[in-house]
Amino acid sequence: MIFSDKKIMESIETKKIVIEPFRRDCLGTNSYDVHLGKWLAMYKDQVLDARKHNEIEHFEIPETGFVLHPGILYLGVTEEYTETHNAVPFLEGKSSVGRLGIDIHATAGKGDVGFCNTWTLEISCTQPVRVYTGMPIGQLIYFAVEGEIERYYNLKTDAKYNTRTEKPVESMMWKNKF
Repeated sequence: MIFSDKKIMESIETKKIVIEPFRRDCLGTNSYDVHLGKWLAMYKDQVLDARKHNEIEHFEIPETGFVLHPGILYLGVTEEYTETHNAVPFLEGKSSVGRLGIDIHATAGKGDVGFCNTWTLEISCTQPVRVYTGMPIGQLIYFAVEGEIERYYNLKTDAKYNTRTEKPVESMMWKNKF
């Protein structure tokens, strides 16, 4: 089941969900709007290798915005830091963003119970489009969890994305054994 606005607020009041900064006007009927942070990143190499650490370059979005181009994967980040201790958070793009031809995640739209961080966005577009810091970019939807949790994400010693960051984080696939 998806949390309603009242259930999201109840979870915020009991600290089961943390959103910083929290703005009441961003709370929808059954979601919370998140915004594009000031940092973007691009991979340094054109050919990425799943078995190696692919480095990225970070840059700030200027006040005049930044034009995204098709065929390039940009990593972005939400302004909002979140914690979710009683639900599974899903991040979906806002319909207005989709109507500009922007995808905000390639595959990683689901968080884990216990995820505590900003959200790295895997941004691509179908045609050139200018984006701005602070623009609404997505919405968090919270799903109820059935059963007890054995290993919360933030307590896992092998979790790859536990370090709090204000910048996008590159793929850590290379840390997997395969």
